[in-house]
Amino acid sequence: MRRTALALLLLLSAAPVLGVQPGEMLADPALEARAREISSVLRCPVCQGETIDDSNAPVARDLRLVVRERVMAGDTNDEVIDFVVERFGEFVLFDPRAKGANLILWIAGPAMLLLGLCVAALYLRRRGTAPDTAPRPLSEDEARRLREILEE
Repeated sequence: MRRTALALLLLLSAAPVLGVQPGEMLADPALEARAREISSVLRCPVCQGETIDDSNAPVARDLRLVVRERVMAGDTNDEVIDFVVERFGEFVLFDPRAKGANLILWIAGPAMLLLGLCVAALYLRRRGTAPDTAPRPLSEDEARRLREILEE
C-alpha cells in the first residue's frame, strides 16, 4: 500500500517537460505570447511531431531563439514565419500553405474522394439493373439427360 501511494505521488508530481527554458523567455509578456503563438505553428525539424516549444532538440532551441530575436526586432508574425520557412522550407510548418506544389496535395484528397464516390455510384447503378434475359428452355438432349439423372 505504501509503495502504491508513493508511486502515485511521484506520478502525479511529474510535470511535462517543455523545451522552452526560463533563460529563453522574453521579459515582455506580450512579446513572449507572440513568440509562443509563432512557435506553435512551427515544427521541430528533428522531432517532426513536436512544435519547437515542446522539443528539447538543439535545432529547436536555436529556432526558438531566432523567433524571439525577430519578434524583438519588430517583425510581424508572418515575417518571422517567412524567415524560418525561407531557411528550412515548408516542412517546418504544421499547416503547409496552399500554393505552389503544396496545392497538388491540398486538391488531391478531395479529388480522390470525388473519384471514389463516382466509381461507387457507377458500380451501384450497374449492379442495380438486372439483366433482361429470361432463362432459356432446356434442349431435347438436356431434358433427356435430366430425366435420366432424376430416375437414378
